[in-house]
Amino acid sequence: MTLAKKRSRLITVDGVVYRWRVRRRPAQQGPLSFAIERADRRGTVLIATAGTRPAEWVGTASPPAVPSIVAGLIRRARDEGWQPEQPGSAFPLTVGPEA
Repeated sequence: MTLAKKRSRLITVDGVVYRWRVRRRPAQQGPLSFAIERADRRGTVLIATAGTRPAEWVGTASPPAVPSIVAGLIRRARDEGWQPEQPGSAFPLTVGPEA
């Protein structure tokens, strides 16, 4: 499984380039969920859920500081065993709203 380039963004974390996208529209209530993968090769996709969106995010174009949240999720997933360069099924990661 790979992410489509359309509606995805690139981020560099610790010298590695990743592609990511928000899995749901920010205007929807519920947890903030991301799909993340290495940009330069196929491998395991990280499916990260970061707590619940604050009420003030509802109806806005995008949540504040999303790249910093994504970088934190990538680092935490790597610490918990995510190996994005290895083939395999999606790696789930759920963290509280402090992600």
